[in-house]
Amino acid sequence: MSEMIAKVVVVGGGHAAVELAAALRQKGFGGAIDIVSEEPGLPYQRPPLSKDYMKRPGNPLLLRPEQFYSSQAITLHSGQRVTSINRAARKVHMEGGSDLSYDHLVLATGARNLKPELSGIDHPDVVELRTLADAERIVARIGSWKRVAIIGGGFIGLEAAGLFAEMGIAVDVVELAPRLMQRAVSPPISDWFLEFHRRKGVRFHMPRRVVSIRHGADVVRLTLSDRSTIETDAVVLAAGVVPNTSLAVNAGLAVANGIVVDAHLATADPSVSAVGDCACFPSSQLSLFVRLESVQNATDQGRTLAARLVGETRPYTALPWFWSIQGEARLQIAGLSRPGLTEVIRGSQEQGHFSVFLFEGNALRAVESVNAAGDHMVSRRLLERSIPLSPDLAADEVFDLKALIVS
Repeated sequence: MSEMIAKVVVVGGGHAAVELAAALRQKGFGGAIDIVSEEPGLPYQRPPLSKDYMKRPGNPLLLRPEQFYSSQAITLHSGQRVTSINRAARKVHMEGGSDLSYDHLVLATGARNLKPELSGIDHPDVVELRTLADAERIVARIGSWKRVAIIGGGFIGLEAAGLFAEMGIAVDVVELAPRLMQRAVSPPISDWFLEFHRRKGVRFHMPRRVVSIRHGADVVRLTLSDRSTIETDAVVLAAGVVPNTSLAVNAGLAVANGIVVDAHLATADPSVSAVGDCACFPSSQLSLFVRLESVQNATDQGRTLAARLVGETRPYTALPWFWSIQGEARLQIAGLSRPGLTEVIRGSQEQGHFSVFLFEGNALRAVESVNAAGDHMVSRRLLERSIPLSPDLAADEVFDLKALIVS
């Protein structure tokens, strides 16, 4: 395949895009590589934006230094937007009128914040937290905030809540679901983080939704679905994300909760692939199509696709893993959870160092660890290598899980 491809164009400037380009060069690809990113500047890491960046703003953590792109002959088109794809001519059209031809096109368009249709949501006092520009807007104003309301009780919302609480800001979190991080974690993890944040002074309103936002001279007033109100200085929107699929839709590619790809990350058009937060792919862990929002998924998919483009074809089967830092609590997840799994708790919830092992029968499917990095690392090895672990052994804290890996 590498002999047929002279030019790869990547739309998107996140982890998946940069990792793909780097992996192509590492594997000896000698053709042209163009990365087109809507955001200005060099590609950067997003996870720190909702963690340490707001406490210690400055230069963002770059994915690669500036000289990397020139030394690897990777052309970076920053601050430019692709407006359409001409699959027949193998070209992308960019805002401003120029075209880029490609032999292979990679859509790494990522995702954007879900924006509820609410009166008052389009106002400077309502801020998002997705991009570096979003984080900088918050940093510029955070010194004047005494109260903040967060719409959304997922990872980003709770990471922000932890940061604001540490800074002495009163925090209200409004969550539509009956428990925190409901789509991603088991009930014991949701319950523990609810009490953890409450001890830090965070107030929760759930299951509730915001029905209106009204802006006064000195106060923002949120009205909730139970007719209660919250008065605050600012609103942080963290109600989830939606994949950026409009380019794919307009180009006639299949879209269903993301750009649909096969196990090799290819669309129905052999000249177009998709990776990262925008890609919906068949999960080898769940035997169904999923879309994941994680650095691990983005980087591993970039590497897998790079291998295919130089002729080393293999399916994408990497074990998913995630992390979230909320105040001084570190949550790490290996594998994919789903409803109906048996929960086995190892460690002490009271002391804040424990893991939830999730089983389907006697088969381990996922492990969620709170301040238990050792459990997380062992669990990843167990899941990656399909090493058997019974629920009884998982619950036996005297038993050393590392022994299973050694044996």
